[in-house]
Amino acid sequence: MASVSKDSDLREATRPRRRRDELIVFLIIAAFIWPVVSVGIVGGFGFLVWMSQLVLGPPGPPH
Repeated sequence: MASVSKDSDLREATRPRRRRDELIVFLIIAAFIWPVVSVGIVGGFGFLVWMSQLVLGPPGPPH
Protein backbone atom coordinates (compact mmCIF):
# COMPACT_ATOMS: atom_id res chain seq x y z
CA MET A 1 0.00 0.00 0.00
CA ALA A 2 2.88 2.37 0.66
CA SER A 3 4.08 2.17 -2.95
CA VAL A 4 0.63 3.16 -4.24
CA SER A 5 0.70 6.27 -2.06
CA LYS A 6 4.18 7.19 -3.29
CA ASP A 7 3.16 6.70 -6.93
CA SER A 8 0.09 8.92 -6.58
CA ASP A 9 2.13 11.56 -4.75
CA LEU A 10 4.70 11.50 -7.53
CA ARG A 11 2.00 11.90 -10.20
CA GLU A 12 0.44 14.82 -8.33
CA ALA A 13 3.84 16.49 -7.95
CA THR A 14 4.73 16.24 -11.64
CA ARG A 15 1.31 17.22 -13.06
CA PRO A 16 1.71 21.05 -12.84
CA ARG A 17 5.20 20.92 -14.31
CA ARG A 18 4.04 18.68 -17.15
CA ARG A 19 1.15 21.03 -17.90
CA ARG A 20 3.54 23.99 -17.90
CA ASP A 21 5.93 22.16 -20.25
CA GLU A 22 3.05 21.40 -22.62
CA LEU A 23 2.01 25.06 -22.57
CA ILE A 24 5.56 26.17 -23.37
CA VAL A 25 5.81 23.70 -26.26
CA PHE A 26 2.43 24.87 -27.60
CA LEU A 27 3.49 28.52 -27.46
CA ILE A 28 6.75 27.75 -29.26
CA ILE A 29 4.87 25.89 -31.98
CA ALA A 30 2.18 28.57 -32.30
CA ALA A 31 4.54 31.57 -32.20
CA PHE A 32 7.58 30.35 -34.11
CA ILE A 33 7.18 27.10 -36.03
CA TRP A 34 3.74 27.60 -37.67
CA PRO A 35 4.52 31.12 -38.97
CA VAL A 36 7.75 29.86 -40.54
CA VAL A 37 5.95 26.88 -42.10
CA SER A 38 3.12 29.05 -43.45
CA VAL A 39 5.51 31.60 -44.97
CA GLY A 40 7.45 28.74 -46.56
CA ILE A 41 4.30 27.22 -48.07
CA VAL A 42 3.00 30.54 -49.43
CA GLY A 43 6.45 31.51 -50.69
CA GLY A 44 6.95 28.10 -52.32
CA PHE A 45 3.58 28.33 -54.06
CA GLY A 46 4.42 31.84 -55.29
CA PHE A 47 7.76 30.61 -56.61
CA LEU A 48 6.02 27.70 -58.35
CA VAL A 49 3.54 30.06 -60.04
CA TRP A 50 6.32 32.45 -61.03
CA MET A 51 8.43 29.66 -62.58
CA SER A 52 5.43 28.17 -64.40
CA GLN A 53 4.64 31.58 -65.91
CA LEU A 54 8.27 31.95 -66.91
CA VAL A 55 8.14 28.65 -68.80
CA LEU A 56 4.51 28.62 -70.05
CA GLY A 57 3.87 32.33 -70.42
CA PRO A 58 1.45 34.57 -68.57
CA PRO A 59 -2.14 33.46 -68.06
CA GLY A 60 -4.87 34.68 -70.37
CA PRO A 61 -5.97 34.25 -73.95
CA PRO A 62 -3.24 33.85 -76.58
CA HIS A 63 -2.48 36.90 -78.69
